[in-house]
Amino acid sequence: MRSARFSVSGLAAVVQGKESSEERMKTVGIHTLGCKLNYAESAGVAAAFTRNGFALAVDGEHADVWIINTCSVTGSADRECRQVIRRIRRRAPDAFIVVTGCYAQLHPELAASLDGVDAVVGSREKGRLFELITDFRRRDVPLVLVSPGDDTHFWGADSSGFGGRTRAFLKIQDGCDYNCSYCVIPQARGRSRSESPGAVEDRARAVVVRGYKEIVLTGVNVGDYGRTSGWSFHDLLCRLEEIEGLRRLRISSIEPNLLTDEILQLASRSSRIAPHFHIPLQSGSNSVLGRMRRRYRKEFYRDRVDAVLSHLPQAGIGVDVIVGFPGETVDEFEETHRFLSELPASYFHVFSYSERENTPAAAMGRVVPVEERARRSAMLRMLGAEKKKQFALKFVGSVLPVLLESDYSKDGAAMFGLAPNYLRVRVDADAALENEIVPVVIDGYSGGAACGWLQKREGEKGRES
Repeated sequence: MRSARFSVSGLAAVVQGKESSEERMKTVGIHTLGCKLNYAESAGVAAAFTRNGFALAVDGEHADVWIINTCSVTGSADRECRQVIRRIRRRAPDAFIVVTGCYAQLHPELAASLDGVDAVVGSREKGRLFELITDFRRRDVPLVLVSPGDDTHFWGADSSGFGGRTRAFLKIQDGCDYNCSYCVIPQARGRSRSESPGAVEDRARAVVVRGYKEIVLTGVNVGDYGRTSGWSFHDLLCRLEEIEGLRRLRISSIEPNLLTDEILQLASRSSRIAPHFHIPLQSGSNSVLGRMRRRYRKEFYRDRVDAVLSHLPQAGIGVDVIVGFPGETVDEFEETHRFLSELPASYFHVFSYSERENTPAAAMGRVVPVEERARRSAMLRMLGAEKKKQFALKFVGSVLPVLLESDYSKDGAAMFGLAPNYLRVRVDADAALENEIVPVVIDGYSGGAACGWLQKREGEKGRES
C-alpha cells in the first residue's frame, strides 16, 4: 500500500472537504497499548471526539472510527500493535482506522503499509488528532501525519471518565533527556517538558470532583518534572496533597537519582501520598549499568531503597529489570540475580532485552541468544513471584485501606483492589462498593494477590468465624 506524507502545516488541502456535523460518523473506539501515560493520552483524545458529537464505544462494540494508541518500547510491543490493527480491521471492515503513538512516530511508513490503516498520526500530533483529521472517509492512500524532529509542545491529559477506571492517570510530564543506550523513547517522545503546576492542580481538582479517589501522576520521567522550567516535583506534590477530597496520590515511577530524601520525608508525613515507589533498576551489575548509560550504580540504588524503607517501613517497592542486554555475561546476570535476591522489593517487572533501531545498544554486538534471554527472564520472574508473595504475607493480620476497583474474580464472587502500598487484594465485597476505600483484614495470599475480608464497622456484622 502506498502512503502519503503531509507536514502538519500543510494539512489545509487535506481537510478542506470535511463533512458537515450531520454527516460525520458518530462512534469512536480507542484501543490503548503500553504505559499509564498512553491511557491518560487516550482519554484526552476521546474527550475531543465526545465534545464533537461522537459516542465512545468500548472494546468489542461497533465503531465508525477506531484509534489504536500504540507502544514501541520493545519488539513484542511492535508485534502487538500490528496484531491489534489486523484484529480490529477483521472485526470492523468499514471502520476508519487511525494508528497513533510511539509506533506511529517511529515507524510511520510501516504503520501506513499495514492493510486497512487509514491514517497514521505521530506522537507529536496525538493531542490534535481530531482537529487534524476531520474527514473520516476511507481513501486509497492513507494519511501520514508525523512531524520529524524534537517536540517542545506539552499537552495535558488525564484518564478520568475513560475506560471505567477508579484511579485516574494524570499526565504531568513528557519526553526524556536521559538517552539510555537501549531506549527509543527520546526519539518517540522528544525532550523532557512539563505541565505548569497551576494547570496540573486544576486538572487534579477536576478529577476529584468527578469522584476519583486516587490520582496516579504519570509521564515518561516523572521525577524530572519541571527541571527545564524551574519548577520542583517536590513542590508539586506539596501542592497536590492539599487538594480537598483527594484520598490518595500515587507516583507511577521515579528514577533512583530523582528520588530525594526531601520527597521521602514529605511522603512519610503525608496521609495522601501512597507509600509505593516503582524505581527502575534495569541491571544489578555495575558494568551492565555503565553500558546502558544509566545514571547510577547498584550501590546508590540500594541506598535509595533503604531510604524508602527507613521513612516508610510498609512501602511497596517495584523494580524494572532488563535481562540479556548486549554483552551480559553469565557472571553479570548472576550478579543481578544476587542483587535482586537481597533487595527488599515487593515486585519485579522483567523485560528481555529487545533490539531497537537507531540506539547505541543495537550496535554493540556480543548478542545474547534469544533462548538465553528467555531463560534469564524466567529465573527473575520466578524470584519476583516469591518476592511478591512474601511482601503480601508480611501484612497477614493487618488492616489495610483498600480501594476497590471494577475488577472481579472469574466467578464474580469477589472484587480486587489496591492498598496504598500497591498490594493487590482480593476480598468478598458487594459491587456497590466499587470506587470505595474500605478497611480489609489481610488473612492470606492466593493466585497472585493478598486475600482478606471487610473489617466490621460499627453496627455491622463482621465475618463469621
